[in-house]
Amino acid sequence: MRGARTLPPARAEGSVKILAVCGMGLGSGLLLRMQAEKALRQLGVEADLEVADIGSARAFAQTADLIITSQELAEQLGSVKPRVVTISNFVDLKEMVEKLRAALARS
Repeated sequence: MRGARTLPPARAEGSVKILAVCGMGLGSGLLLRMQAEKALRQLGVEADLEVADIGSARAFAQTADLIITSQELAEQLGSVKPRVVTISNFVDLKEMVEKLRAALARS
């Protein structure tokens, strides 16, 4: 549903809110979300993960702690409140773990 702007549900208290941003809010966003879920389990971190397309991401970013996306979409997103973590290879779990560990340590 491109253009629809509904706010995501409230997060569980104490959890980190992560927004996976992709071009259309479909395939690559779901892949990012699944890899992030695996990485967060390895790190022992509880998180609320949402997927958004680039057009809706700015509205959703207002309630997020972290954003994960590609370098190209991070540039399109511009300046937002949450820290933006860029992922080069969406299927590389090791990269996801390392980058999320570093981002969460700075939060």
